[in-house]
Amino acid sequence: MIVKTFTTTAGKVFSRDLLRQQTEIWRSQGLTVVMTNGCFDLLHAGHIATLETARSMGNVLIVAVNSDASVKRLKGNDRPLNNENDRARVLAALSCIDAVTVFEEETAVNLLETFRPDVYVKGGDYNAENLPERGIVERYGGRVEFCQLLKGHSTTSLIDACRK
Repeated sequence: MIVKTFTTTAGKVFSRDLLRQQTEIWRSQGLTVVMTNGCFDLLHAGHIATLETARSMGNVLIVAVNSDASVKRLKGNDRPLNNENDRARVLAALSCIDAVTVFEEETAVNLLETFRPDVYVKGGDYNAENLPERGIVERYGGRVEFCQLLKGHSTTSLIDACRK
């Protein structure tokens, strides 16, 4: 199956508006759109496992990356270690990902309302009860899936190991 995309100067990194248009094209082609989001500060095997699992749930994978400001709000003043442009570029280089966008909000609710992916995927550190995005996904008729975390792999543990 051929996935047609807009050509952008940043490759697979899209503005929100351009990605909304691209998502409409994918949908018109009958493709299943999957989305996930996160900080992705230091990419590790746990991230890759989640991203590959998410990609297996559809034809197209969108990854939304928290902006530097939102990472600071979520993780503290010493984060992120890598800036948002670098994090987006690294993710865009992965073959399992079709599009990357950066977002300022602390949750993906507004993005989900804009893109309305068929499947929204989060890691196993979330569940149906503590996922703020669950309501919007269910309202528009999408489904939420959770990926099992790869034990012993987290950005925080990597940072702690480096500091020791």
